Amino acid sequence: MLKNALLVGGSGQVGTAAARALLAAGVEVTVAHRGTRPLPADLVGHVRELTLDRADADALTEAARGRDLVLDCVAFGPADAEPYAPLVGELGSLVVISTASVYLGTNGTWMDAATGDDDFPRLPVPVTEDHPIVTAEVEGYSPQKAALERALLAVDGLPVTILRPGAIHGPGSPALREWYFIKRALDGRSRVPLIDRGESRFATSATAAIAELVRLAGEHPGRRVLNAVDEPTATVLQIGQAVFAHLGHSAEFELLPRGAGGPESGVGQTPWSVPVPVELSMQAAREQLGYEPLGSHRATIGPAIEWMLEAVAEADWRERFPGLARYGAEGWFDYAAEDALLDG
Repeated sequence: MLKNALLVGGSGQVGTAAARALLAAGVEVTVAHRGTRPLPADLVGHVRELTLDRADADALTEAARGRDLVLDCVAFGPADAEPYAPLVGELGSLVVISTASVYLGTNGTWMDAATGDDDFPRLPVPVTEDHPIVTAEVEGYSPQKAALERALLAVDGLPVTILRPGAIHGPGSPALREWYFIKRALDGRSRVPLIDRGESRFATSATAAIAELVRLAGEHPGRRVLNAVDEPTATVLQIGQAVFAHLGHSAEFELLPRGAGGPESGVGQTPWSVPVPVELSMQAAREQLGYEPLGSHRATIGPAIEWMLEAVAEADWRERFPGLARYGAEGWFDYAAEDALLDG
């Protein structure tokens, strides 16, 4: 039975969800973070806080020593595995957050190396954990996360579970993709164009589901890699319908073929619009951890929407969520271009 847990980088969206799940299970939780982001009010006074810089390897090693469970939400490259190497035999279970983007396409590319539809990675449907991952020793999110995974698994005897989530959603998200639909509801848009006829699939991951996997991995230490996504994989249309249903908004979805507005048009292009499906299997988590899915994207998106509404009520969304810029959010709301295409 888990008695204590250390959450490294625990003030973010995954860490706070894990803290709530572990507290509910009676675990004593310590949140280690740099102190630049305050904890949500519901956690203050219920968890211990430790000011820690993830880059201080010695301090991290000592903070993790003797813990029943350590969750590392911010490990990035292979060097970030080093603080755990001395802890074999002194650590109950280590869980590290990686990413689904480590998977290597059968065409030899990976997600953040793709420049367009032609070189977007082609993956089996669904992807299982034994599918090859990026091996290129280059900079970039996916190669560095893949290198981190290899470094962790190279530590003989380290009880590490590596989780590979997709597009994460939950309270505290620095870049909630669902803003694409939330803002349209707030702006009263009655027509919403979607390319790929709304059928595009890109695996999503509720923070509450990731937190449940963290808890289970803590209770069942091992050396494994597991996908961590919602089931079933929602289409873009289903994501839009789920957001609008939660907000009580009615709109007509205009289902368009890819490229309907021309090669340079972003009309109908959403954060989940990909030329081929990205779907991950959760069978291994069921078999190895006894995991039972918490629900579909539609069943789990509500808390993130409510949190986002509160956040944007206090500040302009561009200032509050600069992280959305990397998804091209400034171009999501060109309503004039949408209307011109739909009325043309």
